[in-house]
Amino acid sequence: MTITREMIQEAEKRIRPYIRRTPLLEIEGRDLGLHSVHIVLKLELFQHSGSFKARGAFANLLLREIPDAGVVAASGGNHGAAVAYCAHKLIQHAKIFVPAVASPAKMELIRRYGADLVIAGERYADALEASEKYVLDTGAMPIHAYDQPETLMGQGTVGMEFQDQFPELDSLLVAVGGGGLIGGIAAWYRNEVKIVAVEPETAPTLAYAMEAGKPVDAPAGGIAADSLAPKRVGELMFPIAQKYVHEVVLIRDEEIAHAQQALWDLARIAAEPGGAAAFAALLSRRYKPAKGERVGVLVCGGNLNIHL
Repeated sequence: MTITREMIQEAEKRIRPYIRRTPLLEIEGRDLGLHSVHIVLKLELFQHSGSFKARGAFANLLLREIPDAGVVAASGGNHGAAVAYCAHKLIQHAKIFVPAVASPAKMELIRRYGADLVIAGERYADALEASEKYVLDTGAMPIHAYDQPETLMGQGTVGMEFQDQFPELDSLLVAVGGGGLIGGIAAWYRNEVKIVAVEPETAPTLAYAMEAGKPVDAPAGGIAADSLAPKRVGELMFPIAQKYVHEVVLIRDEEIAHAQQALWDLARIAAEPGGAAAFAALLSRRYKPAKGERVGVLVCGGNLNIHL
């Protein structure tokens, strides 16, 4: 199925009353030792529920017919928190399956938003399997974290919004787990900017898929395992990635941790590992921008285990 700009625009109209227009932060490259490079951070960690995922969750709830049994989602944490938040706002019942690797902060958010939380297995794939059984047993509507048209349409609104805020962009770095975010964004930009995928070396789902020519199983671990480590990328996003994603950059866990610290030191931005991954590609020089390049970076999540 093709995700068009018109579909993303329609999703944006439906979800706009419920989502935040997240801010940009412009940084001069010399502050990071990248002279003659202009950096623009898109701060999606300030979205409702702490990540961009609320966009796709609201798109599902507002564009699909919800059965009496409510909705169900499998998640490493952020998608579950988003579905729980959106269901709470729209007065719908939600059941969320998460793996044991999900962070306590994300589990706490899901419970706080009033959803039923079930811990199922060690990894995302285990939680997904449990959620699929629940759908068969109850008739609840599944909201897939990345392999659902409405999810891609909702996440594509990040690209639509970013283009409106900063139309001069040359390139955009996006972290990849299952690929819903980069798939939606790439479907919006359609080669008008250079889209760069960023993945941990410990969870190279899109890199493996690009090499194989189709989604295939990849390792699923590392510091960002609760957000960037499904078994494989989605079937819906992959043809979009083949057509519109220009390159895949792999980064190390220690580079992600360094990027988290740098975001805090630079601008007091508290990003989770997955949220800092795209910035890590720039900071580590795994992605090398050209002189004068205007680089966009998605800071896509901020659900950390912090107690003040």
